[in-house]
Amino acid sequence: MLRMGHDHGHGHASERALLIAFCISAGILLAEVIGAVVTGSLALLVDAGHMVVDTGGLGIGLVATRLARRSPTAQRTWGFQRAEVLGATAQAAILLAVGVYVIISAVQRLFVPAEIHSGPLLVFGIIGLVGNLVAYAVLLRASGEGFTSRAARLEVLNDTLGSVAVIAAAVVLMVTGWERADSVAAILIGLLILPRAIRLLRETANVLLESTPPGLDLDAVRGHILELDHVIAVHDLHATLVATGVPNLTAHVVVDDECFSTAHAPRILDDLQQCVAEHFDVPVEHSTFQLEPASHRRHEHEVHA
Repeated sequence: MLRMGHDHGHGHASERALLIAFCISAGILLAEVIGAVVTGSLALLVDAGHMVVDTGGLGIGLVATRLARRSPTAQRTWGFQRAEVLGATAQAAILLAVGVYVIISAVQRLFVPAEIHSGPLLVFGIIGLVGNLVAYAVLLRASGEGFTSRAARLEVLNDTLGSVAVIAAAVVLMVTGWERADSVAAILIGLLILPRAIRLLRETANVLLESTPPGLDLDAVRGHILELDHVIAVHDLHATLVATGVPNLTAHVVVDDECFSTAHAPRILDDLQQCVAEHFDVPVEHSTFQLEPASHRRHEHEVHA
């Protein structure tokens, strides 16, 4: 019960952090839109477009966090825990699209540079930097390692780096008058977005495809199960990740026929659950084992690894 209370409180802290970051992001977005109109900066306009996506992404994360805390039902036995994965996947996909668009637009602008007002550009870049640093600090302190929290921090971090690029472009413009600095800054923003978005998208896609949780070696799990007394074989061994910190494992375990007549089967079940919950780097508290007598094996239509 203590653990559940801690998780519940931590969920509220993450939700508050997301709400604060959302409000800050919306304020920066408004400032950058005004700044882009005043200065004519592509980097600032691109960063404002990026902020539109990220503000929406933080909103998605906020909704996903609230949904994930809902209790399970007969129709949704895991509740809405998978909502955080869906939300983070949407955020990552949008970030990827924005990154590609940013780079294409900036390269085109390199050949047709526009007049940029460096002074206002610097001011709005500093406003964005300060706001994003505050939002990132709030998320870093209050949010955990869930997909939603990581996606939110990724978005704010990218915005922070984007603000740094805008400031650098403004300084170069003020000192040298080189107008293409604005487009170079926009390209850098895009390059900062892409690898992080791809990594997060790959991780969330693996969850949706029900891949084995990272860090859990099923061969090692199989080996340890086979070392238990009276265990003959293991088949249909599967492990998935429902949401952050919620791995799930199922397996059919073949044991000696006599275990069912000597009441030894319950002890084997306890040993199996304790094994996967305590022995490995990724503890699996949600596990389901089907114990089968050796004589049952011939009734299996198709045995999977």
